[in-house]
Amino acid sequence: MKVIIASDHGGFNLKQSIVAKLRENDVDFTDFGPDSDASVDYPDFARPVAEKVAAGEYDRGILICGTGIGMSISANKVKGIRCALVHDTFSARATRAHNNSNILAMGERVIGPGLADDIVDVWLATEYEGGRHERRVCKIEE
Repeated sequence: MKVIIASDHGGFNLKQSIVAKLRENDVDFTDFGPDSDASVDYPDFARPVAEKVAAGEYDRGILICGTGIGMSISANKVKGIRCALVHDTFSARATRAHNNSNILAMGERVIGPGLADDIVDVWLATEYEGGRHERRVCKIEE
């Protein structure tokens, strides 16, 4: 699995923590930036990440900003993206199993690094169930 991760300045510290965890777990990932906590605009990172996931260059993406809201709204503007804003492990599991989400959004000002690591672990490990959920996911795509 290939993962791409990005943040804005409000999510930079949490991104750094998750990058360390991905590296520790030997996950194949690309850090799309930014390289510091200097102020940037979240759409400048969300859109290219979403486009790369939608194009199949990466299997999944992770986006982090202050709340996760701006990143998720921006990513979901790209056709083929199902970005889920998640702040608990139950939702992380459900959005993969039932919604086949391909981008995870989180907010640094909402959750801490320990919970974020758990969410990422669950989200990356959970497979899409398909079946009864497939018809609904297809309707999202329409």
